[in-house]
Amino acid sequence: MSAGHVVVTDIARADAATVDALAALGSATVHEAMGRIGYVGPRIRPIQQDVSISGSAITVLTAPGDNLMVHAAIEQARAGDVIVVVPTTDSPYGFIGELMATQMQERGVRAYVTSGGVRDTGELRAMGFPVWTAHISSEGTVKDTAGSVNVPVVLGGVVVNPGDIVVADDDGVTIVPRARAAHTLEAAQARAAKEAATRLRYQAGEISLDVSSLRPILADLGVQYISQAEFTRD
Repeated sequence: MSAGHVVVTDIARADAATVDALAALGSATVHEAMGRIGYVGPRIRPIQQDVSISGSAITVLTAPGDNLMVHAAIEQARAGDVIVVVPTTDSPYGFIGELMATQMQERGVRAYVTSGGVRDTGELRAMGFPVWTAHISSEGTVKDTAGSVNVPVVLGGVVVNPGDIVVADDDGVTIVPRARAAHTLEAAQARAAKEAATRLRYQAGEISLDVSSLRPILADLGVQYISQAEFTRD
């Protein structure tokens, strides 16, 4: 079936335990574990600090400056979801604030992620509702234009399908395709274990040039070690 503007009501989600476990690993580790893909870029930033979440994406494609479809998306959200809102063009409006977030929080939505904007950021922090956004703006929106809920969207160059996993923390947002959830969790856990072992070596006094075998790379690139006198003379 093809349609113009739709609200898809029965999206598939990844295993809840797998989704939950990704939060502790963080956006950077997950991004690296997937082969350095999935990161939505530095424009999408947290309004809070020291918060790490993961959840299943409820996607929203909306007209710029119009939050009608965000209201429709809230109805589709379940506990453990993350609402991901992408305007069709760059749109620095406050698409949601404290009242919209209150609805989301009561439904168990874990976070809101957008390439648009938000407002009431002080209230959002006070109520403990996490947000990652490209813009902060007092300017409100209208409710005049049709869009779609739970269709593929493109956030910061990354395709987000409904039910994909959103991993977000102080470092940004990484998207894990739903079909790759279990494999990504395994790879990220292995990477975290390797980093823990490396950390112990650093704490014991070793340095990364040796632990990561970087000296031969420097030599192959022609980097020379010389004294200050040699450098000044040359």
